Amino acid sequence: MNHWIIAPILLPLAAAVLLMFSADRGLRLRRIINLAATLGVLAIAAALLDSTLDGAWQTYAVGAWPAPYGIVLVLDRLSAVMLLLTALVALFSLLYAVQGADAASRHFHALFQLQLMGLNGAFLTGDLFNLFVFFEILLIASYGLLLHGGGGARLHAAMRYVVLNLAGSGLFLIAAGVLYGATGTLNMADLALRVAAAAPGGDALIRAGALLLLVVFGLKAALLPLCYWLPETYSAAAAPAAALFAILTKVGVYAILRIFTLVFPAAAGDWLLALALGTLALGTLGALVSRNLRTLACYLLIASIGTMLAAAGLFNAPGIAAAIYYMAHSTLVTTGLFLLFDLIARQRAAARDRLEPAPAVAQPALLGALFFLAAVAVAGVPPLSGFLGKVLVLQAALAVPAAAWVWAVVLVTSLLLLIGLSRAGSAIFWKTAAPAALGAARLPPAAVLPAALALGTSVLLAVLAGPIGALAEATALQLLQPAGYIESVLGSDPMIAVTGTGR
Repeated sequence: MNHWIIAPILLPLAAAVLLMFSADRGLRLRRIINLAATLGVLAIAAALLDSTLDGAWQTYAVGAWPAPYGIVLVLDRLSAVMLLLTALVALFSLLYAVQGADAASRHFHALFQLQLMGLNGAFLTGDLFNLFVFFEILLIASYGLLLHGGGGARLHAAMRYVVLNLAGSGLFLIAAGVLYGATGTLNMADLALRVAAAAPGGDALIRAGALLLLVVFGLKAALLPLCYWLPETYSAAAAPAAALFAILTKVGVYAILRIFTLVFPAAAGDWLLALALGTLALGTLGALVSRNLRTLACYLLIASIGTMLAAAGLFNAPGIAAAIYYMAHSTLVTTGLFLLFDLIARQRAAARDRLEPAPAVAQPALLGALFFLAAVAVAGVPPLSGFLGKVLVLQAALAVPAAAWVWAVVLVTSLLLLIGLSRAGSAIFWKTAAPAALGAARLPPAAVLPAALALGTSVLLAVLAGPIGALAEATALQLLQPAGYIESVLGSDPMIAVTGTGR
């Protein structure tokens, strides 16, 4: 077994425990521990991704208990890509936080590592119940991070966020119970075999369980009509927390891709595509009417979720490849957006991030250039990664009957997003009430660097579109080969899963 597979879970767990015991030992020490652990996770994620390039699945049986009886972790291209994305988002968010935003709570760094543990576990687990467990870990950490810094707005948003996610967790448990009652297993590979072997008259419960899971994952991903919680929640969070939350919705997207290609192939049918296009339209309309930059970023995130799930909802290799490429683009650029918008707010006096006349920012050239880069990337204007991702989505849609709808919604919303971002940019940088005050606080390079790096990944994704696109395509093809996943987990004798007998 490759013991490095469990390292992205154990390292953040160990760091979180160490950070909790050092909560009274000084902020500098906590920053060093958190940065070291995050860089370690990034290095491990890069190495694990490299180890998956040969196309093989890798499994890790916790406690050496064989599947389907024990807990198993599974590493393939998709889970490795998600680990690397998580580590990059965490690094950018943490580099911004250590500029001073982390001082508002002594438990910020411990919660940060617990969040990473939950995210990495969700991407690696091969068991449906353990997916629920890691969901709860990352959600509990997100509750604390949402409250970081205090304030009535954050408390109000956190209460609604907690209640909604408790309802989602309850539905997840019901779905897991239904599927366990119908199949006798929650191991994903074993579940795939038993669902495929279910008698025609006994699959009603299985279909019910599948639809409940789609509701749960749709809630996590902020899919229409379960997306209304996101703007209030993310806009209330501190900038580093909101930037880290950019990867949270991708857990729902990942779960949809994993479960509905492995266990319930195409069970989501046309529903996912229709809801995704509706999510894209809603996110775009929300971006058009947003009155502040934080809310704008939230609706841009919803629109990006709609785009990637529309591609995933095509359930063909080109569509899933487009979804994976666009997911990388969206996650990193949205991280940069939350950080950039906070930088702009810090230079607009009492107006903060509201789209209204205010004194000019102290560094209009720097912040304006970053805003322009972000707008081009998000709206899908050539030549950055947003444009390439949408081209891949449109090309993949040509193979389905609903191609005209996909093309119409994606193209129209791209134009409207460009209009909304242009409106926001003009309100911030052109319609100023007065010049910047003499000696107004200027941002040090270290404060701007995390946002610049996150937004700059759009350029990198465009420059390396060839190899990254090839990786996304290979990942999609691997995802559509459930037999390989099942054999890697259960061995070459699948009858053990059906009969429950040993060899």
